Amino acid sequence: MTQRLRLGVNIDHVATIRNARGGRHPDPLRSARMAAAAGADGITAHLREDRRHMTDADIAALSAEIELPLNLEMAATDEMLEIALRHRPHAACIVPEKRNEVTTEGGLDAYGQMNSLRRYVDELTSADIRVSLFVDADERQLEAAKLLGAPVIELHTGAYCEAFLEGADSAETEAELQRLVQGARQAEALGLECHAGHGLTFDNVSPVAGIPNVVELNIGHFLIGEAIFSGLDSAIKRMRAVMDKARAEALGARSA
Repeated sequence: MTQRLRLGVNIDHVATIRNARGGRHPDPLRSARMAAAAGADGITAHLREDRRHMTDADIAALSAEIELPLNLEMAATDEMLEIALRHRPHAACIVPEKRNEVTTEGGLDAYGQMNSLRRYVDELTSADIRVSLFVDADERQLEAAKLLGAPVIELHTGAYCEAFLEGADSAETEAELQRLVQGARQAEALGLECHAGHGLTFDNVSPVAGIPNVVELNIGHFLIGEAIFSGLDSAIKRMRAVMDKARAEALGARSA
């Protein structure tokens, strides 16, 4: 696989900062345009049930104004389905959502919720919205995604990133990385496009970017946080460079 690894920039936490005081600044739409200019391949935005960051107006503006593909992260609820069908984003990534969680704590249980998820996948697909399921790198979850008819899965990289924080060279970090490697291979074997994301940083992204079966990384919180120190343009360009270097080195090692 030689295609360029895509970078989707999640701009949720631009809205988090805005909502801390209310008003209109900083504007998520402006950040989406800046991300596009800096080399992002897509924009991701999660409209949560409690509207803690993105609002309905944000999704409407992003849908109408940006040229990059919009990936709407959403819970499998009738409210979110109606919003997705109204705005018709390029893609909809179905994620688990708990009202009291600080951030998404794990992958969707596609295997255990197949009966309830099927309607959402079917209706989104019928509206020409590309469906992705945010799942852990688990064989049953990937097989469930295939059975549900979702063309894309996004591997939850949170466990790997947490292990990396404890020790970049630890056995646990390597084990979590290998779970992602095997998950990406299985996804490709099932005919699923494989994305990955959650908790990725300059320091830990390279091993994931080097997985040849992964075609897109979605990164948000770290980039928005790093933008405080270096600017959003600089943060995205640096992430793009780190990803490209890791992918080139992985491809070079495979062909040697």
